[in-house]
Amino acid sequence: MLSEYVKKIFGKEIDGCGDRELYAALLQMTNEMAAAKKKNNGKKKLYYISAEFLIGKLLSNNLINLGIYDEIKEELKKAGKKLSRLEELEPEPSLGNGGLGRLAACFLDSIATLGLPGDGIGLNYHFGLFKQVFHKNLQKEQPNPWLEEQGWLIRSEKKYKVSFGKFSVDSTLYEILVTGYNNRTNTLHLFDIDTLKEDIVKKGIDFDKEDIRKNLTLFLYPDDSDDAGRLLRVYQQYFMVSCGAQLIMDEAVERGSDLHDLADYVAIQINDTHPSMVIPELIRLLTAKGIDMDEAIEITKHTCAYTNHTILSEALEKWPLSFIERVAPQLVPIIRELDLCVKDQYDDESVYIIDDEDRVHMAHMDIHYGHSVNGVAYLHTEILKNNELNHFYKIYPEKFNNKTNGITFRRWLLHCNKPLAAFLEKTIGDGFKKDAEELEKLLSFAEDEKVLQKLLDIKKKNKHKLVKYLKETQGLKIHEDSIFDIQIKRLHEYKRQQLNALYAIHKYLEIKRGKTPKTPITLIFGAKAAPAYTIAKDIIHLILCLQKIVNKDKKVKPYLNIVMVENYNVTLAEKLIPACDISEQISLASKEASGTGNMKFMLNGAVTLGTEDGANVEIHQLVGDENIYVFGEDSDTVIARYERGDYCSRDYYKKDVDLKEAVDFIVSKKMMKTGKKKCLTRLYNELLNKDWFMTFPDFQEYVRTKELAYRDYDDRKSWAGKMLVNIAKAGFFSSDRTIAQYNEDIWKLDR
Repeated sequence: MLSEYVKKIFGKEIDGCGDRELYAALLQMTNEMAAAKKKNNGKKKLYYISAEFLIGKLLSNNLINLGIYDEIKEELKKAGKKLSRLEELEPEPSLGNGGLGRLAACFLDSIATLGLPGDGIGLNYHFGLFKQVFHKNLQKEQPNPWLEEQGWLIRSEKKYKVSFGKFSVDSTLYEILVTGYNNRTNTLHLFDIDTLKEDIVKKGIDFDKEDIRKNLTLFLYPDDSDDAGRLLRVYQQYFMVSCGAQLIMDEAVERGSDLHDLADYVAIQINDTHPSMVIPELIRLLTAKGIDMDEAIEITKHTCAYTNHTILSEALEKWPLSFIERVAPQLVPIIRELDLCVKDQYDDESVYIIDDEDRVHMAHMDIHYGHSVNGVAYLHTEILKNNELNHFYKIYPEKFNNKTNGITFRRWLLHCNKPLAAFLEKTIGDGFKKDAEELEKLLSFAEDEKVLQKLLDIKKKNKHKLVKYLKETQGLKIHEDSIFDIQIKRLHEYKRQQLNALYAIHKYLEIKRGKTPKTPITLIFGAKAAPAYTIAKDIIHLILCLQKIVNKDKKVKPYLNIVMVENYNVTLAEKLIPACDISEQISLASKEASGTGNMKFMLNGAVTLGTEDGANVEIHQLVGDENIYVFGEDSDTVIARYERGDYCSRDYYKKDVDLKEAVDFIVSKKMMKTGKKKCLTRLYNELLNKDWFMTFPDFQEYVRTKELAYRDYDDRKSWAGKMLVNIAKAGFFSSDRTIAQYNEDIWKLDR
C-alpha cells in the first residue's frame, strides 16, 4: 500500500527514502484515505465548540482507525524502516492543555466512530499553552510551536469577517480530519487570522497583549493577571464563536434549513463557558436574517446545550459588561434583553445574567438559554443540582442530566499499550475494540494464574520501556523494578499535588530514620502550572527541590525516587499510563468534576488511590472495595465546612506530629539550600494559614492508605487480580458510551 504511494510521489522504493520523506508520504496517504470517508448524510449535525482540543499526535491513531496500522508497520519493517521513527518526527499539536481538551478530542473520535455527523470548532493556537522548561528547580515558560509546512492542517478557502468594537478581522479556516474507528471521517474546524505575528513574543511568553490583530491566536489561555490579558481572552472567545456561528448557519442553509427550523438541522454543545457567547451571537445573526428577537431566542434555546465541567470559579466565567462592550458591543443589547427576560420572571439575584456589579455570568446565560445542562460524573451532577446550581435546578429540573465522561480506547489502549491490547485480543477476542463492555469477559480469568502472570509481565515490560524513554529523552534515572506511583494532571491546588509532596517528605524522613519499604517506591509527577498561578508554580518548585534532595541521598535513593517529568503532554501520558502501578486521584472531594486520567490508568491495569470525588465514585462502585484504595473526607463534609467557614489548617498542624514535621521541612535548612526562599516560604505560609483545598485533614488517612497499597503490592498474585478487575470494569468509561448517551438524550442525530 505505502510502497505504491511512495513510488508515485518520489519515484523510488521505501528503502530508498529517508524518514522525513516517508513521514510526508504517510501524512498525504492517510489524509486522502480519511477524506474518502467523509459523509454529508443526515439532516442534523452536531457542532462541539471548545476552547481546546488536546488531540495529541495523530499518525498512529489515524492508521489504527483506518484499519491499516499493522499493514503499514509490516511494510516499513520489510524495507528496514521503523514506524516508531516516523512517529517521533510528528510534533504534538499545541491545541490544548488538560482534561477539558483531551476529553473534547476523545469525544470527536467517538462521534466519528459511532458514525454520527459531528464536527469540532476551536482556535488554531500557534504556541499552545506553553512549553514547560525546568531551570534552577523552577518552571519556566517558553512558546511551544508546532505548525509545520507538512502537517495535518488543511487550509480552507472559507473566510468570515468578525467585527470587534473598533476594528474587524478576517478569519482563516483550517481543518483537521477526524477519523472514526472503521467508520466515517468528521472535521475539526480551527479558526485563525493571517495578520498574526509570531515574532512579537519576546522573553519567555511575554508579548503585547493589546495588539489583537497580531496576537489573537498565539496562545491558549493567555495570562489573565491583568485587564489586557482578560480582554484578550474575551476577544478570543468572541472570535471563536462568531466564526463558528457563521459556519454553522452557512452549512445548515446548504443542507436545506430556512433558519426558522435551525434546531432541526443543528445541535451546538457548549463545552464549559468559554464558548458561551455563541448564544447572543447566534441570536444576533438570526435577527440579521430577518427573524424577530423572540423567535431567534427560542431557536437558540432549542439549538444550544451546555456542559459544566467544574464548580471552580475560573471555569464559571463572569466577564465585566464593559469588556463585552469593548470587544463585541453588538452583543450588549442582546445580553441585556436576555437578562431582562430573566429578571421579569424571577425575583432571585442568584439566577440573573448581569449582576449588581455589571458582570455577565456566562454559565447563567447558558442555563437559561440552552435546553440541556449536564454534569460529567454522577457526584458532580448531584452537586450541581443540590448545591452549586440548585437555584437553577429548582427552575429547570428537566434540563439537568448526567453524562459521565469517557475516553477513547483506540488511543488509550490499542495505541499506547499494544502488548496489553494484543493479549486481551488473544484472551477474550477482539469485540472490545468496538464494544468496550466486552472487557468484562476478562473476569472469567480472575483465577487463571497464567493470565495474572501475563498481566504482571506486560506491566513490567512497560515500566522498563518508560525507564529507557525517560533516560533517553530527559536524562531521568528511575529504579525500574520499583512501585510506579504516578500523579499526572494539571497543577492546581484542588488536585492536591501538595498532599503527595507532603507524603514524599514524610517517607523521606522515615527512610532517613531507618524505616525502609520492602519494595522501592518511585513517585512520578507530571504537570504544568498556569503562568500566573503563583502557588501552583511554588508546588512544582517544592517537588523539583525534593527530587534533587532525595535522589542525591545515598541512604534514601535505593528505596525512594521522586521524579517530575518536564513538559508533560499527551505523548508522555501515552508512555506513563501503561507503566503505572498506582494511580493518584487525590483531589479534594467535591472539586473534581470527573477526571479522565483515572479512567486511562484503570484501563491499563493501574489501581486507583483516591478520594470519593468525580468519576472515582463510579470506579469504586464498579471495581468494589478490594480493588481500589479510598481515603479522605467525603464531599458532604467538605461542602459543609466551606459553608461554615470554620476550617483552620493550623489546628491540624498543631495536633499531628507527622504533618507538622513534613510541613516544617518545606522551610528547613536543607530545602532553603536547594530552593528559593521566597517560593518555599510563600508555599509554607499558604498551607499553614489558608490551605484552601484542605490538604491537612486528609493527610494521616492518605499516609495510611498509601502504605496499605504499597504493602498489598508485594503480594503479586493478589495485585494482579486487582489489575485484572480494573481492566475488566473499565469498559463503562468508553467515550463511545458517553457519546451514545449525549446523542440519545441531547443531540438526537441520525447515524
